[in-house]
Amino acid sequence: MKLLVRNLSRSTTEQEIRILFSTHGTVTDCNLVLDQETAKSKGFAFVEMPDENEAQSALSALHETRVAKNRIRVKIAQK
Repeated sequence: MKLLVRNLSRSTTEQEIRILFSTHGTVTDCNLVLDQETAKSKGFAFVEMPDENEAQSALSALHETRVAKNRIRVKIAQK
């Protein structure tokens, strides 16, 4: 299942996101979206978790939690 993580701090790294979601299950892909001109975070990322139950667990546990002073939003990514 592919999850969209929004409202990330510009300083949050892809590795930090991967670690955060890995506490809820296997993460096969993590993609922090970067601005092409500045190479800085755009404040959102995609996380791929193959086990739907683990992904739902991560979504429930992490939605509206604070990461680096920002309240993140997690939802299922549109196809």
